[in-house]
Amino acid sequence: TPVETDPTRICQILVGLPEVSILGVEDVHGAPLVVHIESQVEARNCPSCGRCGWVKDRPVVMLTDLPSFGRPVRLAWHKTRRACPDPGCAHGSWTSRDDRIAAPRYAVTHRAARWMTEQVGQARRAVAAVARELGCDWHTVNDAVIGYGALLVDHPDRIGPVTAIGLDETLFTRTGRFRSLVWATTIADVGNHRLIDITPGRDTESVISWLAQRPQTWLDAITVGTLDMAATYRSVYRQILPHALLVVDPFHLIQLANTSLDKVRRFVQNAVLGHRGHKHDPLYRARRLLTKARETIDAD
Repeated sequence: TPVETDPTRICQILVGLPEVSILGVEDVHGAPLVVHIESQVEARNCPSCGRCGWVKDRPVVMLTDLPSFGRPVRLAWHKTRRACPDPGCAHGSWTSRDDRIAAPRYAVTHRAARWMTEQVGQARRAVAAVARELGCDWHTVNDAVIGYGALLVDHPDRIGPVTAIGLDETLFTRTGRFRSLVWATTIADVGNHRLIDITPGRDTESVISWLAQRPQTWLDAITVGTLDMAATYRSVYRQILPHALLVVDPFHLIQLANTSLDKVRRFVQNAVLGHRGHKHDPLYRARRLLTKARETIDAD
């Protein structure tokens, strides 16, 4: 196997970025390793008139990169800002860019942003933990995860085929001085036991709007729809997925049965004894026993 011996080429291999030149490395004890680079690909001609621009400035952009040999790394990207020589050109000036190194307006490299998104999204690590490992600010990691994660969420292939879908209301948060309840609707892939998306509110509009954005072939493949017996979600299925078999999830079904049984117990209590349940009344003492699951009942 051939071994690379050229020092410049060795640095380029270790940095691992396409078409860049390594200008130098700053190694300060206790500080991140700073690698100075410049792109070998440069837009010299004006995007509007095509004339070759003159160098106006050499800005240095500091980017958070992946750790190297156990140390945090910063990439100092020496860019070139050029100006059009034609004073009448509307474009004025432009700065070299290479999305393979970093996306515009991000303080991290492209590969670091992808790694951050995987760590927070798939590995379920806290944003603060990832920021500590990279030696950067919490907002730097969070902005990258939101930006790159939104592209993954909106990708048409993210959801994949679904044959059974579930709708359920969820208390999302409490806001304001009086801790007002803010509800959301969770949309789940019942067959694969995974969350697909969350829509605001628990009305029909947001869920119908979400389903309406899916391809018709995707909707036709859904044969089963689960719900909590709410008329809202039943209306969604009837409008968008009329062919789907509706199935009530066991939790809400058992909850309704227990509630109905407790209503009967209280009715009998009032009819027989003429008053609400007291501490020593048999029906009152049996209220927990009547709603217990069979496997949780013991001799006591």
